[in-house]
Amino acid sequence: MDGVLVDAKEWHFNALNQALGLFGYRIDRYDHLVTYDGLPTKRKLKMLSLDAALPESLHGFINDLKQNYTTEQIFKSCRPEFHIQYALSRLKQKGYKLAVCSNSIRPTVALMMQRLELADYLDLQMSNQDVKKAKPDPEIYSTAMKKLGVKPCESVVVEDNQHGIESGRASGAHVFEVRNSSQVRLENILAFIDNLPEASCSQKKVG
Repeated sequence: MDGVLVDAKEWHFNALNQALGLFGYRIDRYDHLVTYDGLPTKRKLKMLSLDAALPESLHGFINDLKQNYTTEQIFKSCRPEFHIQYALSRLKQKGYKLAVCSNSIRPTVALMMQRLELADYLDLQMSNQDVKKAKPDPEIYSTAMKKLGVKPCESVVVEDNQHGIESGRASGAHVFEVRNSSQVRLENILAFIDNLPEASCSQKKVG
């Protein structure tokens, strides 16, 4: 979701550091992009406890603060993008099943889809609270495919970060890698589908 349907990486980076800063901790930009990008906040905090001795007793409070700061940023900055709306609306018209599978918590996913005005195009919304193992584990994509009634060979996953790419590949789906949401355009998605090997079964879902 973040980096695919909306460029929200900075929001999460700033929100987490705003919360961590209250206790004298910070993740620098390089480490965030290389190590933490795309992971759930709770996972990031566990890693910080191992790498930087962040007290585990602070996890719950910092997580809540981070989510609140993220919500503030969504209301401030999250706006619909025409090329994203157009892509999803046309894919929907063509009969593709559409899902968002995010490592964010459920309220954040729902709020972003509402603010982006994309909810009506989606057949399914999944968060890290809907699975036992978040990305890079493939569970979220495998579960989405089962719920939508499609096979991995029928599915295209659009991802922008390494953890998401690993998750998509491990699920058995075709993975369309993008740098950011500016590349998530109808013509790019259809070109990726058209260039899939002929041995692939028919594509029915874009997630």
